[in-house]
Amino acid sequence: MKTINYINSFLLGIPTILFLLAFLKIIDLTVFGLLSIILLGLFQIIISGYLLFHEPQNKYLQLYIAGVVFYFVMIYIDPFSSDDFKTYFGIGIPIILAFYLSILIYKKANK
Repeated sequence: MKTINYINSFLLGIPTILFLLAFLKIIDLTVFGLLSIILLGLFQIIISGYLLFHEPQNKYLQLYIAGVVFYFVMIYIDPFSSDDFKTYFGIGIPIILAFYLSILIYKKANK
């Protein structure tokens, strides 16, 4: 579990550092930051499925999976008329989900 925590922390740190460097105008690697977010999302979905398979009664993992399903359903059916709301929803929810699962993994690794 500690290895999963280290990999998750590394994958979470890459886009954070790249976006911070772009924000400070040191170097602009925003495209690589966006690509690393895709890798982080894939890793977290696979790991959450693995963890939920081993602990199907864990309410926190069930809540995470429900959040991921809700996000993809809302993106697919596109019920929002405001483009601003779509942007905030499309960016905000994955960030919240990424940090939520990171906290769950950290707590499991440090039990």
